[in-house]
Amino acid sequence: MRSGTSRRRHRAARPLALAFALVLMGALYAALSPATQVAADTGMSAQVAEGKALFQVSCSSCHGLNGEGTSQGPSLVGVGAAAVEFQMATNRMPMAKPGAQAPRKVVQYTAQEINNIAEYVQTLGPGPAIPKSEQYDYSGLSDDDIARGGELFRTNCSACHQAAGNGGALPNGKYAPALQGVEPLHIYEAIRTGPQQMPVFSAGAIPDEDVASIIGYLKGMEEQPSAGFSLGGLGPVTEGFAAWVLGIGGLALVATWIASRGARAK
Repeated sequence: MRSGTSRRRHRAARPLALAFALVLMGALYAALSPATQVAADTGMSAQVAEGKALFQVSCSSCHGLNGEGTSQGPSLVGVGAAAVEFQMATNRMPMAKPGAQAPRKVVQYTAQEINNIAEYVQTLGPGPAIPKSEQYDYSGLSDDDIARGGELFRTNCSACHQAAGNGGALPNGKYAPALQGVEPLHIYEAIRTGPQQMPVFSAGAIPDEDVASIIGYLKGMEEQPSAGFSLGGLGPVTEGFAAWVLGIGGLALVATWIASRGARAK
């Protein structure tokens, strides 16, 4: 009798002990987990939720309810928060109407709304994050750094944006926009995300310090006064064409005038 009662008590004690251990572990975890971390996670979830709500109202008609893309717009999975900040902070997106290229317009959203949507899109897939100011700060660059930025710009960017950053035409109705007055943040984001037909330059191809040098070169070009005829700042091709037309053409006119004078004298 004693041994049977002991076995029954032993079998009942196991599930009770397991339940007690689970309750105890839950209580210990709740007591010891950092309150600040919980608050941070809750705040981030609220930001993403607000961004998702804004996205579904403003962006989903073209990009899909979950950013998967539609026939009207590409997928946003993996584009990253930086691409969203660039497109919306310059109001290229949302597009007013379909076209070959989205032009820059007056911004319609607040910075907080744009950041909320960007954080939501960041959760769809890993991509370039919105950079910190020190990643594109050019204030402390030396003259050598600025000169290197000019070389990098002429090598990688001037074929489309022209030597002075004045922009230029591209095939199929597209164009490379002018870079005067563009904020350093947006130049950095464009280099990293490759909006529209622009190629993507990763940190392995152009490190942050070189991006800052390019930005410094462009801002220096804006501040530098133009001397004489700038010819649009389009580079040596335009200058050479003007030299041939005006120079050789002028010499040809002078030679013709001299020859006509000589013919009259005879």
